[in-house]
Amino acid sequence: MRDAHPPAAPESVSFWQAFRFWFKLGFISFGGPAGQIALMHEELVERRRWISERRFLHALNYCMLLPGPEAQQLATYLGWLMHRTWGGIVAGVLFVLPSLFILIALSWVYIAWGETPLVAGLFYGIKPAVTAIVLQAAWRIGSRALKNSALWAIAAAAFVAIFALDVPFPAIVAAAALIGYAGGRIAPQRFRTGGGHGGRQTSYGPALIDDSTPTPEHARFRWAQLLRVCLVAGLLWAGPMALLMAVWGWGHAYTQMAWFFTKAALLTFGGAYAVLPYVYQGAVGHYGWLTPAQMIDGLALGETTPGPLIMVVAFVGFVGGYGQALLGPEALFLAGALAAVLVTWFTFLPSFLFILAGGPLVESTHEDLKFTAPLTAITAAVVGVVLNLALFFAYHVLWPQGLAGRFDLASAAIALAAAIALLRYQRNVMHVIGVCALLGLALKAAGL
Repeated sequence: MRDAHPPAAPESVSFWQAFRFWFKLGFISFGGPAGQIALMHEELVERRRWISERRFLHALNYCMLLPGPEAQQLATYLGWLMHRTWGGIVAGVLFVLPSLFILIALSWVYIAWGETPLVAGLFYGIKPAVTAIVLQAAWRIGSRALKNSALWAIAAAAFVAIFALDVPFPAIVAAAALIGYAGGRIAPQRFRTGGGHGGRQTSYGPALIDDSTPTPEHARFRWAQLLRVCLVAGLLWAGPMALLMAVWGWGHAYTQMAWFFTKAALLTFGGAYAVLPYVYQGAVGHYGWLTPAQMIDGLALGETTPGPLIMVVAFVGFVGGYGQALLGPEALFLAGALAAVLVTWFTFLPSFLFILAGGPLVESTHEDLKFTAPLTAITAAVVGVVLNLALFFAYHVLWPQGLAGRFDLASAAIALAAAIALLRYQRNVMHVIGVCALLGLALKAAGL
């Protein structure tokens, strides 16, 4: 039972107190966006009471409307609300930075020693688990988004478009948005599914930023501030892009990575699983920066490290830079690390712009935000796209030599067991990955 007389709200939280929390969060934020948001809620709303439940959900609903990693954007928003622009930058950067360094190190280990029995055995078990995890993502998004026949039809059409017709992911997003826009006017009841996070309203006692706390001065909307943020963000994008073009030219892989992942950052409606097919189409199919098998391995590494799942882009960049020896054969690690840093920069820069520019607009009202009809349709389309991704992974895991080769019965058994654990018994993703990795190691050690 909750204490009938909760303690008073904390009087203040210094910048360095918050810094220590965001630094810690960057190393413990496992479990994908759902787990990361739940962790921030537990720490900031329930335990520390830095922000009230209603203000937390208000910020979250805004972040759910944006392209990009919602958990990282939520951390940026809360850091900005408490400690101005630098608070937001610190919170957002520290949410990503540990994952970047960890993935650079793991990517190097993967490239250098991926064929050793130990590493190969671990990945043999993890790959089927990743297939089950993506299938679970399709189920989770679908159960929330597909509330009627119109949204089911959009999901089915998106699946056919990307699976059978190889339609680019941006075109699917644009078509879904147009359908949603028209449908919202013609049959609004079919595109009214809600934001998904506005229902819970619980009091955990008075908070530092409470329901009735006035909007801080720095969070009030001003046109001059909006223009300043947009100008700085534009320079932070254009400066590195201009430098890349001056040093290597437009057609070089580094420049193309910067441009490609800028576009990817603006198309991640529905989270990381939604943009992965787009990354696959470009990084694997168009540019050839890595192979389909490497893409699956990269997602496996992304699932086992803290930070947003979209950090798999760092793996994509590292493998592309290292594999293509972009700085020459004597600097393979440096080439991969530079590519990982570049793609991370261009992937996450828009997220900071959305929060620092849009936050004051959101703080001008404390009403719950709702998904618009176009975003409802986009989310429905995402279900079909993610299902295609699950089938793509299943094909490469279960038929590693193609359909003409043998069916990998052991991988199928691991994938089935992982799917049952995730879908039927709601087991923790990290636990499932760990068990599957050990199973793969045992099977390879037994010569199977």
